[in-house]
Amino acid sequence: MNLRRSFALAWIALAAATGCGAQMAPIHDLATLKHTTVQIRAAGAKSHQFDVWLALSPAEKSQGLMFVRDLPADRGMLFLYDRPTEAGIWMKNTYIELDIVFIAADGRIVKIAERARPHSLQTISAGQLVTAVMELKGGEATRRGLKTGDLTTWLMPP
Repeated sequence: MNLRRSFALAWIALAAATGCGAQMAPIHDLATLKHTTVQIRAAGAKSHQFDVWLALSPAEKSQGLMFVRDLPADRGMLFLYDRPTEAGIWMKNTYIELDIVFIAADGRIVKIAERARPHSLQTISAGQLVTAVMELKGGEATRRGLKTGDLTTWLMPP
């Protein structure tokens, strides 16, 4: 079975389990999550900074920004993976539009999915292996002129 088909089957199983009344894990208070600053160096050496919560555990990644009703323009969430993966994001229980930024192992943005639709169960992926995914307020990527190829950097908190 190829990787893409395995990935699709895993998402279908997750969607089926969630839709069949499986209990949801306790909701994480975002204030309790570790956070850091992501810097994005855009073309022309212009730099943008975002204060982001870190989604490190499977439960934190599963929740993401679900249930958030407002997100400041300079905030977001960064999902980190131990090894390159074909990460997929969906918008279940997400009340606001998000820009989904997929980041390769070298820190370069490889795809930006703009204004992901709230509550959608459609899986959004980069179509290639990534080591991080960042969620930003919907429209911020365009407003700030972020593009594929821009370089991201961040430091891990202790």
